[in-house]
Amino acid sequence: MLNVHLVAHTHDDVGWLKTVDQYFYGIHNDIQHASVQYILDSVICSLLAEPTRRFVYVEMAFFSRWWHQQTNATQDVVRNLVRQGRLEFANGGWVMNDEAATHYGAIIDQMTLGLRFLEDTFGSAGRPRVAWHIDPFGHSREQASLFAQMGFDGFFFGRLDYQDKMMRKKKLEMEQVWRASASLKPPAADLFTGVLPNMYNPPANLCWDVLCADRPIVEDPRSPEYNAKELVDYFLQLATAQGQIYRTKHTVMTMGSDFQYENANMWFKNLDKLIQLVNAEQANGSRVNVLYSTPACYLWELNKANLTWSVKQDDFFPYADGPHMFWTGYFSSRPALKRYERLSYNFLQVCNQLEALAGPAANVGPYGCGDSAPLNEAMAVLQHHDAVTGTSKQHVADDYARQLAAGWGPCEVLLSNALARLSGSKEEFTFCRNLNISLCPLSQTAKSFQVTIYNPLGRKVNWMVRLPVSKHIYLVKDPSGTVVPNDVVTMPSADGQELLFSASVPALGFSIYSVTQVPGRSPRAPVPHPGFQKPSSRDLTIQNEHIWARFDPDTGLLVEMKNLDQGLLLPIRQAFYWYNASTGNNLSSQVSGAYIFRPSRQKPLLISHWAQTRLVKTDLVQEVHQNFSAWCSQVVRLYPGQRHLELEWTVGPIPVGDGWGKEVISRFDTALVTKGLFFTDSNGREILERRRNYRPTWKLNQTEPVAGNYYPVNTRIYITDQNVQLTVLTDRSQGGSSLRDGSIELMVHRRLLRDDARGVGEPLLEPKLGLWVRGRHLVLLDKAQTAAVRHRLEAEKALLAPQVVLAPGGGTRYHLKVAPRKQFSGLRRELPPNVHLLTLAYWGPNMLLLRLEHQFAVREDRSGNLSSPVTLDLRDLFSAFTITNLKETTLAANQLQASASRLQWTLNTGPTLKPSPCRLDPASITLQPMEIRTFLASVQWEEDG
Repeated sequence: MLNVHLVAHTHDDVGWLKTVDQYFYGIHNDIQHASVQYILDSVICSLLAEPTRRFVYVEMAFFSRWWHQQTNATQDVVRNLVRQGRLEFANGGWVMNDEAATHYGAIIDQMTLGLRFLEDTFGSAGRPRVAWHIDPFGHSREQASLFAQMGFDGFFFGRLDYQDKMMRKKKLEMEQVWRASASLKPPAADLFTGVLPNMYNPPANLCWDVLCADRPIVEDPRSPEYNAKELVDYFLQLATAQGQIYRTKHTVMTMGSDFQYENANMWFKNLDKLIQLVNAEQANGSRVNVLYSTPACYLWELNKANLTWSVKQDDFFPYADGPHMFWTGYFSSRPALKRYERLSYNFLQVCNQLEALAGPAANVGPYGCGDSAPLNEAMAVLQHHDAVTGTSKQHVADDYARQLAAGWGPCEVLLSNALARLSGSKEEFTFCRNLNISLCPLSQTAKSFQVTIYNPLGRKVNWMVRLPVSKHIYLVKDPSGTVVPNDVVTMPSADGQELLFSASVPALGFSIYSVTQVPGRSPRAPVPHPGFQKPSSRDLTIQNEHIWARFDPDTGLLVEMKNLDQGLLLPIRQAFYWYNASTGNNLSSQVSGAYIFRPSRQKPLLISHWAQTRLVKTDLVQEVHQNFSAWCSQVVRLYPGQRHLELEWTVGPIPVGDGWGKEVISRFDTALVTKGLFFTDSNGREILERRRNYRPTWKLNQTEPVAGNYYPVNTRIYITDQNVQLTVLTDRSQGGSSLRDGSIELMVHRRLLRDDARGVGEPLLEPKLGLWVRGRHLVLLDKAQTAAVRHRLEAEKALLAPQVVLAPGGGTRYHLKVAPRKQFSGLRRELPPNVHLLTLAYWGPNMLLLRLEHQFAVREDRSGNLSSPVTLDLRDLFSAFTITNLKETTLAANQLQASASRLQWTLNTGPTLKPSPCRLDPASITLQPMEIRTFLASVQWEEDG
């Protein structure tokens, strides 16, 4: 007997063609008919009408909002449906996150938020067993690893490459086990993974929603519209055919789609009839049984089938839904929003940490009510697969940015309360959100001010502070009152100055520096460096104690880089190019758009063959300012002690008056022999090998030699000849590739004139704030065996940069009896370099959430021992509080590790060892390579003073 599992579901985008609120309330139905509040109302009524019906819901951003608007009586009814398994939650994150442009830390945060809501509301009855990513555009290996570590039994998704899908149907590999980590011991990151048969839509002719036009079932043979027999025969044929591409006696059909079930009765009434009519055919010898089911029930049956499953070890990028249709444009779309999201992740971690370190004083204090929740929720919304991807309509992208901005405010209040409590001084704190464009009213006008620098890392950092100031000489003092060197440099635009000084900031703590104008003196007239000029024969080099870089005096382009510590010299040319966006051709009408990258030709065009340059050299910085065109410039920078070259690029507004959409790349060309290989990170964590024009699991027919070789680069991309490694770190997600040996390219901006026909109905023009984009690439040159140590630690520093808070100074004491302090560390000892403090956040009264992560992979550090297991003593690690009790949980903190169990699967690679439970000892917490351990800690905060 073939069992057909009907999964009634709705797919509710947390913003896409309408904003989150417009979707929830059903506003602007002229743009798209969709209203989540009515969907949930209607589904609950229909479930109550007939006890066999079941339904699946996914997005907690919507469900939690609806829940809080219900009466107690309705909430009780819903709790009952959940307990009976008739309303089942799948996935359970705040959103169904994207998998290409998202950072693993933000994915974990948004899943934790949604799963915590379910745990608090429904207990274990509401806990999702199945991950459900039916719409994201390609699937990352790290995502599967995180899902496994969260305790999910399996994972179902809708979209995969059209060639991959054809091959899987033939080989009966639509379902297999994904081994999602090369470091974690199986089965820790093993996850049963299934491809749904029809993306996530109902089969043709069987959609019974208000939004569909299919004919309802008419079972009265006297009616001229009678169609029951025809539909039943069609269904049996469909089920049998579908059963042949899956291995068990069970198959699944997704009965629902985008924003369906607003009138749930229409769907359920027809599904009731379908089930009854099809099952009645068993009396006539039919071998098909249909039932209302859920993803978890279907998975349970697959597990009981006791088959041996094949294993997948790579990922599902890039995704194409047809020849010439590669969804690799969204890796780079809306770069300003992508950066704002990454910056907000940094700020949220600072906010969470200070809330944990200062205790309740952070939430209620002299500056009002501080709250991390609004930013946490806004960040969760941004992980949605139409948000950080850049694939929404423009007014929706604006609303995503609005939500982030609104979340920053309550966190700024929280920071003020926490810094006053921890420093012992109530200052008029001010947050300069526009430092990236050199705007900060306080530092530009005050005669003296103080600078508090908070470091969210578990190790001390030296950080070059850059603040816009007026034309003066300044005196800068460190927390102990010692004068530290500073420089005032003129900005590239030549109409402003920036003050530079190097600050040393302790682990998980702050240092307070004071800045004072020296009266009556203005800076010495700078050596008359002319403004921008065409390069001449003069020597164009910059260097510090670790790195040397040379620029061609004729073109102004970077041509050579040296690692002085390791004696490596690499000829390297960096320049900006643009691809002309396709508007369709005789091979395919597909154009380049928000989702799709399709250049009209393989060779990109140089923006300029040469750059006007200006050289800046002071004791604290050496820079080459390159101006390529009116809309493209770059500063190549070296600070003392820095072991990488910093390239700060500014691109935009991209001109499109010539009628050509443009996709701009920064490209690095070297003579390294790389044999078609390059390496990219997976969501900022493990590294995957990529090979040009190749897929590890099927023979690729490459139709787009550029777009078909683009991969998501979340934090880094590198090439190596096994001796030398060139790594480029990014400050946001970008698409990247190596299209010829020795070359790396990253897409920094794109502006397009046509819609790519994937539903947005709008070209990616970004008329306002997203036009002009600034960002950084950090370039590392290393020996291959030591490269991982550099790029791992640099990427961690770039992601969690120090937070700078200014104040005029002269504040009042927080406690009358306690002297203020200018320096503070939340740790009694630094964390070892291979340990990353992933999460330190408030969880509840006297409870904190703590995540510690081993940030190196197995065998990654080939020269030292950073890839070895590492053991920590947590008992007295933190200075601001004492841990009185420690409980270990799964990754999303919604179940205790000791009682968590997952379904076991038999693999064709042989048996996996069952992990042995170990006793939790706070004095000895061991992390294996790439392991994340999650704890709920009961704490007692230290008394003031």
